[in-house]
Amino acid sequence: MEDRKIILASSSDRRKDLLTRLGINFTAMPSNIDERGYDKESPSEYVKQISLDKAAKVAGFVEDALIIAADTIVVYNEKILGKPKNENDAFDMIKFLNNTNHKVYTGLAIISADDKMHYIDYDMTEVYMRKIDDDEIERYIKTGEPMDKAGSYGIQGKGGIFVEKILGSYFTVMGLPIHKLSLALKSFSVDII
Repeated sequence: MEDRKIILASSSDRRKDLLTRLGINFTAMPSNIDERGYDKESPSEYVKQISLDKAAKVAGFVEDALIIAADTIVVYNEKILGKPKNENDAFDMIKFLNNTNHKVYTGLAIISADDKMHYIDYDMTEVYMRKIDDDEIERYIKTGEPMDKAGSYGIQGKGGIFVEKILGSYFTVMGLPIHKLSLALKSFSVDII
């Protein structure tokens, strides 16, 4: 892999873990953008635009680096679900997704800070949830796991016990479509393998 400075525009432990597993040396620098005001977009445009804005904000602070950014949302019945505001919101989201199939969209943006070349795309995975009773939802919320996750569940943690099957990429549901990331990085002369 070319020795190029890579910055992850995120504080997500899941995204950091995935980049580490791929052997990518990077620095995390959260963008802290205000994500309000994007909700009129289609789900795919929503995650693409937020991802691009996250990467662009961090690109404004650095030189000669690749900035990777992503954004994940859950969509059911055309309603976009982000991270819960509190435990009651988390309960309502999980109850809403209970015994349904919904879509998880993750946007991916990469910006080269030196020449402003950029890549933007998204991936979508369909998730099928089993029936979950209220007691299970309450006990799951008490673990704290849902509080920083789109749709109030983490497929890679205890929330995975609610998922019957997926159609698409597991990593997209986790928050970083690594199959698209690896191909995109090649266009910036970074080969993961």
